[in-house]
Parts: sequence; C-alpha cells; structure tokens
Amino acid sequence: MSLPIPRVFWFSGVYSLLLWVLPTLAWGGRTDSLLQVLDRTLTQQHLYDQQRLDRLTRLKAALRANQQDKAASFSAVLLICDEYQVFKYDSAFVYSLKLNKLARQLRDPAKLQTARTKLAHTLRSAGLFKDAFDTLEVINVRQLEPQYQAEYYEVYSIVSVELAEYDQDGYFQPFYKAKAYAYADTVARHEPVGSYIYLNQRIFQARQKNDLRAGIAAYNQMQGLSLTPHQVAMSASSLALIFERDGQHEKALELMTLAAINDIRSATKEGIALFSVSTYCYQKGELQRAYTYINAAKEMAVFYRARQRQLQMSSIAALIDGQKISLVESQRQQARTSAWAIGLLAALVLGLALVIYLQLRRLRKAGRLLAATNQELHVNNNKLQEANHTQQQLNGKLQELNRGLNEANHIKEEYIGYYFSNSSRYVNQLEDLQRKLSTLLKTKQAATAQRLVEDIDIKVERTNLFKGFDTVFVRLFPNFVADFNALFAEADRIVLAEDQVLTTELRIFALIRLGITDSEQISRVLGYSIHTVYAYKTRVKNRSFVPNEAFEARILAIQATPNEEWETAWEAAAASVG
Repeated sequence: MSLPIPRVFWFSGVYSLLLWVLPTLAWGGRTDSLLQVLDRTLTQQHLYDQQRLDRLTRLKAALRANQQDKAASFSAVLLICDEYQVFKYDSAFVYSLKLNKLARQLRDPAKLQTARTKLAHTLRSAGLFKDAFDTLEVINVRQLEPQYQAEYYEVYSIVSVELAEYDQDGYFQPFYKAKAYAYADTVARHEPVGSYIYLNQRIFQARQKNDLRAGIAAYNQMQGLSLTPHQVAMSASSLALIFERDGQHEKALELMTLAAINDIRSATKEGIALFSVSTYCYQKGELQRAYTYINAAKEMAVFYRARQRQLQMSSIAALIDGQKISLVESQRQQARTSAWAIGLLAALVLGLALVIYLQLRRLRKAGRLLAATNQELHVNNNKLQEANHTQQQLNGKLQELNRGLNEANHIKEEYIGYYFSNSSRYVNQLEDLQRKLSTLLKTKQAATAQRLVEDIDIKVERTNLFKGFDTVFVRLFPNFVADFNALFAEADRIVLAEDQVLTTELRIFALIRLGITDSEQISRVLGYSIHTVYAYKTRVKNRSFVPNEAFEARILAIQATPNEEWETAWEAAAASVG
C-alpha cells in the first residue's frame, strides 16, 4: 500500500523545505534511510529550537512595544501562546493566564473564551486532563469566534481520547472514546471540506474505528495541501497508529519516523513520535538507536514538562537502559575473549606461514606442469570446437536438404493425388460421353450427337482445371500471394478479384515454385504459346525491385504449409474443386 510524501512548507515561508530529506523518502525499503535522516536531524535540533526562540524574541519585543494597547497586546500574547504551545509548558501556561487577564481587562467575552481555549489546550499538552476538562466546561462555545470553535472541539476530542488511553479501563474507556469521536465529528463539520483540520479529524476518526482505508484516503487527500512540519507530523503519527493496529509495523515505523523528523524541525517538544520510534527500534533489536532516541525524547518531554509523556517513557526507558548495560558488559566480555583468541590465532598463523611457504614451493612446480597440461587441453578443445562447428554446419545443410525433400515429396503426393482424382473424373466423363455417342450413332441420331459434342465447353473445362490447380496450390502455399507481392512496390502489386484465386502471372510463377522452370513445359501445361509465357515472365520481373537474375530464386524460397498441415490442406482443396 503506497503513500505519497507530503509537500512540507514552513508557515512563515522563510525557511527552506526539507530538500535533502525528500529524495530518501521512496516507500520501498526506505526505513533505514528515514532513520538516517532522523539521526542527522537530531544533531541539528538546536538550530530548529533557535529558530523558534528567535520568533519568540521578536514577538515579545512587539508585546513590549504595545503594552499600552490592550487589544494589540492580546494579539501579541495569542501568538506567543501558539509558539509556546508545543514548545514549553511553563511559558505557555504563563502566557495563557496573561491572555485570560487581558481578555478580562478588555471585557470582551469572545476573547475570554479564546483565552480559556488556549489554556485548556496548554493543560492538555502537559497531561493535566482534569484541569483541562474543568477549563473546557466553563467555556461558552457560542461566544467563541468561529475560527476558534474548531480548536475548542479538537481539544475536547484529544483530551477525551488521551484520557481513555491513559485510563486503560474497560468501563470508562468506551465512554471517553465515544466522546472523542463525537467531538472530532463536530470539528470536521465546523471546517471546510478538504481543509487540513477537516482531513486531520477524518484520520482521527479512522483511527478510532481502526479503518485503515479511510485513514489512507484522508492522508492522501491531505498531500494536495501546503502543510507545516507540525501538521505533517500530526497527520503522519495518526496514520502510523492505524497501521500499527492493523499489524503493519514497518509502515507504522516509517510514518512515525517521518513524524519525529518533522517534530524536531518544527521544535515540537512533546516527543511522543520520537518515543514511539525508540520503542519500534527496541522491538527490532536496534538498541543503540533505541537508547539514543529514548534519551532525546525524555529530554524533550522534561524540557516541555509533559507529565504523561514522562510517565509513558519511564517503563520503556528502564528496559532500554538495562539492555544497554547488558550489551556493554557483553561487549567487554567479548573483547576479552577476542583478545585471547587473537593471540592464539597469531601463533597458529606463524606456524601455518612456514608450512604454507614450503607448500608454495611444491605448488609452483606442480603449477608449471599443470599449465603445460592446460595448454595442451586448450589446443585439443579448440580443435574439438572446430570439429563440432563443422559438424553443426553439415547438420544444418542436411536438415535444409531434408526439409526440401520432404516439401517436394509432399507437394508431389498432393498433386499426384489431385490429378489422379481429376483424371478419374475426366475418364468417367469420357466413358459416359462414349456410351451416349455410341447409342446415338447406333440409332442414327447424328444431329443429337453433334449437339452433345458442341455442348462440351473446352474453355470452361480448362478454367475448372486451373481453378483446381490454383486451389490446391494456395492450400499448400497459403502465403504465396503475400510473399509474391512483397517483391514489388505498392503500386505494382497484384490485387485479386473477390472470386479469383490466382492470376495467369501468379500461376506461371506457382509452376516455377513447384519446380517446373522450363518455359516450354509451362506453356504446354497452361495452353499458352512459349512467347506468351516469356512475355509474362519478363513483364513481371521488370516490375519487381528484385534483380531479374535473383527473382526466381526468391520465388523458390517461398515456404509451403508445414508438413503436419498438408493433409488438412489437401482435404480442403479436394472439397473446394468437387
């Protein structure tokens, strides 16, 4: 199941895309390449963090410059809150409270609800689910500005699903999951169809239903949008969880690695994607990578102060640390064993070196003898190959002669059979004619006998004779007309009428193909003068692009029907001429 790579853009439009990442993201067998990209991205984490800190510095400067303007201060604090939202909980919490304070000072109900929504979002990110629920309960959704209503329902949905995953309780978990799904559906209904939030909620709903097909469909549709690295990470990690539940762990790892890369590039400090990648690596036995990733994820979670993430990571971190210690100790033991083995091996090598030197001297002598023998064998082999080649050529010529003889024999057999049958028919007709004439002459009916003789149409009989010959020939040589026409330009080719089998010209060269090359003999067979035959042959050869002296050889090269088809050809020909 193939998935496209998202088009990743920084939301400010300033920073470059993941240009050196994208060439490695072909889905077939790319897990190692993605992990290598993740390794390189981790080494540059401080650069991405600094980019977010630089933006915060500029926003704080703008806040200080507009301290007297409460509305402008509210907008600046709102932007600072969004920057800290996935970066650092303490700061996000402080600025969320400041946002609440400014909203009260402005006495703007819509801004107050917005500030509460941001606070709930911050509490959710830190794992303070009860406080997040309490904050969400006091929000008046009707007073929220439309652009923040979707965020309100989204936070409610996320808090519900994370609480369900945290509780792992068979009684309360279905309740929280149902609420999460309902709020996700509400989010989707508040957003334009095809927008990022709409599609992200569709992936979330597919995740709750374990509907892999729906999740992939929404993810693929999302790739037509210009996504920020954080949005890429969110959608990829959600789809990864669906693949994981479907048992496709390799696809889940690929998507989760992509999410971890974009978390680092967007300076998102929750670390959940990187934690998941470390778990996958641990399960695959890649302890070094698992150790590196879990430590980096723990540092990110501690930096952010994400309580539930630290709790989630503690158990797997302990397992990885234990495995790491065991691995190091095992490597030390192996090193000691290897040192002893190397020493023993060195002694054996020195002993073997002496033996090998003595053997080499003997081998050189044997090698010279072997080379002479090989040379003699090589000469004999060449002679044998030449003899085989000569034999193959003779076999080829013999096979060609055999094919020619078989073809000639079959053609003769077919025409002998045909003409024997045809002659028998004529003998029967003559016998019948003799009997009738004898009767008429005995009864002295001369006029009737004369009419009987006049009724015999020699032209029709000759035409039937040619038709029978043509039919049998074409059955034996089904490709004769096409191969004959191939020797002429398009304008000079013979076009047969619908009821015509062969023309006179074709019939002359058909006889040549059967081996009757003497023009006088051809003229007797066809009932033409020898000059007429010469004229036909000359006119045909002059029209062809094949030289005159080579034309008849090309005619003789036209192949007949394969032997196994001759019997069928004869039966069909005999049936067609009666």
